[in-house]
Amino acid sequence: MINENKTNNIADTNNINNNENNSKNNDINKKKRYGDKTLEVHAGHEDLGHTGSRAVPIYQTTAYVFDDVDDAKDRFSLDKDDNIYIRLNNPTTSVFEDRVAAIEGGVGGLAQSSGASAIVLSILNISKLGDNIVSADNLYGGTINFFTYTLPKLGRSVKYVKCDDIEGYKNSIDDKTKAIFVESIGNPRLDVPDFETIAEIAHENDIPLIVDNTAGIGLFKPIEHGADIVVYSATKYIGGHGNSLGGVIVDSGNFDWTNGKFSEFNTPDPSYHGIIFTEKFGDHAFVVKARTQLLRDLGTTISPFNSFQLIQGLETLSLRMKQHSDNALKVAEFLKKNPNVAWVSYPGLEDDSNHEIASKYLKDFGGLVAFGIKGGLVEGKKFIKNVELLSHVANIGDSRTLVTHPASTTHSQLSKEELDEVGVTPDFIRLSIGLENIEDIINDIDQALKKAVQ
Repeated sequence: MINENKTNNIADTNNINNNENNSKNNDINKKKRYGDKTLEVHAGHEDLGHTGSRAVPIYQTTAYVFDDVDDAKDRFSLDKDDNIYIRLNNPTTSVFEDRVAAIEGGVGGLAQSSGASAIVLSILNISKLGDNIVSADNLYGGTINFFTYTLPKLGRSVKYVKCDDIEGYKNSIDDKTKAIFVESIGNPRLDVPDFETIAEIAHENDIPLIVDNTAGIGLFKPIEHGADIVVYSATKYIGGHGNSLGGVIVDSGNFDWTNGKFSEFNTPDPSYHGIIFTEKFGDHAFVVKARTQLLRDLGTTISPFNSFQLIQGLETLSLRMKQHSDNALKVAEFLKKNPNVAWVSYPGLEDDSNHEIASKYLKDFGGLVAFGIKGGLVEGKKFIKNVELLSHVANIGDSRTLVTHPASTTHSQLSKEELDEVGVTPDFIRLSIGLENIEDIINDIDQALKKAVQ
C-alpha cells in the first residue's frame, strides 16, 4: 500500500500483507523485469505465505488482527505498511493491484469497485472546487455522463476537444486545468489519440495525462508513451469472462506533484496529523493519497472475491487479447466486403482512418469492431433481433461475442446533437468480438444481416 521504493520488477509495489513473508521464493522476488506473460501469472504473489498456496487465496475477511496497540497505531498513522480494514486493503486485492501495476510498468495500483469509480477517484484525487479537466470527446457514454452532468455537481468541469485536435488540447488548458483525459481506443468510435504529442502538451503545462486503457490493456502500455495515471474497467478485458465488476488505477510514479499546481500533495493532511504525501511517500504519493483519503472516505472498495476472479482473468490476458484481435480483424474484413454494410471502423484495416496512428502505438488492434448497417435504425434493430450466437449485451471484453446499438444503450442519455457530435449514428452497431471459432462468428453476423436488410 505505502511502499516508498519504486521498483521495476515482478515484486510487490504496494503489497500490504507483510506478515506472511518467508524465504522460499526469494529467488523470484528479485529486481528483475519479466515478460508480460510471466507477470500476468506471477506478479504480486511470489511469497506463498504460511499456507504454501500456489493459487492466490481469497481472503474473505473484513478486519485484521493487530500485534499490539503500538502496531495498530503505526498502521493507522501510515507509519507501517500493513493491513488495517477491508475498506482500505486486502491481501487478495493487493495481488491484483500489484499484478496490473507490474504489467503496465507503474509503481502501484489501487483497485476499485468499478471502472467508473476508478475514473472518479483519479479526477477527485488531483482537483478541487473550481478546477477543470480537458478531455477527448470520443469517450464511453458513462464517462461522458459523469464528466458532463455529475462532475459539475462536485464543483469541477470538463472541456471537450476532438480526439485528434492537437491545437484544441493546447487552447483549452487554463490555470485551473488539472489533467488531460483520453481513452486508448475510443469507445465506441475506435479512434486512437496521438499519446506522445498529447503527453507533451500536458507536461508543458505541468499537468498529468490520464489514459483510460480499458480497451487497450494487453495491446498498449500508456506509461511508456507519457501517461501519468492509467485507469481501467477491469470488468472488461482484464476479467475477460463477464462475471465480475471491478476497476483499477495505476500510478506511473513519474509525475512531479511538487510543481506548484497540486497543493494537496504538498501541504499537511490534518486527517493524518499533518503528513505531507510527497515528502513521506515520494513517487507513490498519488496512489497512497487516493487510497488513504478517497478510498477511506468514499468506500469504493472491490470485493476480495471479485479481485480473485480478475486475477484469474489476468493469467490469460495476452493469449486472449491476441485471439480477440485476430478474430476482430477477420470480422472487419468480412464486413468491409458485405453488401449490407454501409461502413466499417476497425483500426486494423489498412484503409481505416486510424490505422497509421494505431500502428504506431498498438501491438494488436483489439476486439472491438464498429459498423453501419445499410438502412439505419430499423435495420439495426432487426440485425440485433436476429443474431443467434452473438449476445445482445451492454458490455465489452467478454470471451463471448457481444453486440449492442450504442445510440439506444451506452450513449442513450445523450441528445441527438451530442450523438452526432461524438459520431454515434442511428445505424451504428458495435461488436465486441469473442473467442469463438471465427467461422461461427462470421456466419451468425452474415445470416442476421441478410434478415435485417432485405
